[in-house]
Amino acid sequence: MALLVQKYGGTSVGCPERIERVADKVARFRADGHDVVVVVSAMSGETNRLLDLARSIEPHPQPRELDMLVSTGEQVTTALLSMALHKRQVPARSYNGSQVRILTDTAHTKARIQHIDGHKLRADIDQGRVVVVAGFQGVDPDGNITTLGRGGSDTTAVALAAALSADECQIYTDVDGVYTTDPRIESSARRLEKITFEEMLELASMGSKVLQLRAVEFAGKYAVPLRVLSSFEEGPGTLITMDEDADMEAPTIAGIAFNRDEAKLTVLGVPDTPGVAYEILGPVGEANIEVDVILQNTGEDGHTDFTFTVSRSDLNDARAILEHSVAQLGAKELRVDSKIAKVSVVGVGMRSHANVAARMFKALSEVGVNIQMISTSEIKISVIIEENYLELAVRSLHTAFGLEGDAGVQQ
Repeated sequence: MALLVQKYGGTSVGCPERIERVADKVARFRADGHDVVVVVSAMSGETNRLLDLARSIEPHPQPRELDMLVSTGEQVTTALLSMALHKRQVPARSYNGSQVRILTDTAHTKARIQHIDGHKLRADIDQGRVVVVAGFQGVDPDGNITTLGRGGSDTTAVALAAALSADECQIYTDVDGVYTTDPRIESSARRLEKITFEEMLELASMGSKVLQLRAVEFAGKYAVPLRVLSSFEEGPGTLITMDEDADMEAPTIAGIAFNRDEAKLTVLGVPDTPGVAYEILGPVGEANIEVDVILQNTGEDGHTDFTFTVSRSDLNDARAILEHSVAQLGAKELRVDSKIAKVSVVGVGMRSHANVAARMFKALSEVGVNIQMISTSEIKISVIIEENYLELAVRSLHTAFGLEGDAGVQQ
């Protein structure tokens, strides 16, 4: 029998009735002989409620105190689930992050895990208990409670699976797996049986909300088999794995990802001199603003245009920085566009299949979608387009790469 780490998100434990259903599911795994460690999020809406409480007292609360407050949401769920398991005659014990000793750095509200002491959990597992751990939180070297940022319970689950050498980490959520694209946009989107860590990383970074990016990075680094399943219906879900064998369900393109959280800034008429890219992007990076797609045009008459994208939440800060830089550089103009989106085709099969880019560009041109910027990696091609054309672009690419139906197109 296997050692399983199971994570249940906020919607999965959103009310007492759903917590009872999770307890039923965990009890079935125990009855089948499996050892189970459960990681839970706060009940849906609870973290936002706690944040609103904090801001009603102080608009900009101290990060340490904010972590003390919001970490209580997960602790409530761990205790309730443990009670529900005891009611089913399943021995269980709940832990918060500091009790396990999930050691993190000192970056409150966005801490990173450095080490996990698995001895307590191992002892409980050996004694036949289900261990229920509060996700999203840890403790720094000085004993202060820290939190891992939004979606941090996924990271907690994967990190525990790595520390305990679990056979599989199962992420239970409100979807039944990873799809070729968002079914709300393309009704013919299909669930993938398998996907590689590389592909899932690209999909997560491009805006897929199924898994937290850090959790996928952690799973890939420590080779933790990761499976996405539904809390509300039975099924095999999607297995995220290291394998790139011939049996992969999508041999060329795994899926079409998209991100609406994009804004574009263009500095026109920048002097075309060495170091100008650093002079523009250096201050942006120092402000902890992440830059995505970058384009610099060929210079004419000693000047060039420089364009890059950031998340919309960072747009105002980036604009303020660039307004100062434009004046210093003697550039002609700064233009801003917040009505853009990014669409990507993702797949490890790109390594061995030619003409993926040509097929992508042809499909977009046939439906009248204009490409503003292009970014590529070994297994991904992304384009920046006008936001109004996002859904049309996703649907046309999904069809062009044969992702609808029961099977992908072999190429």
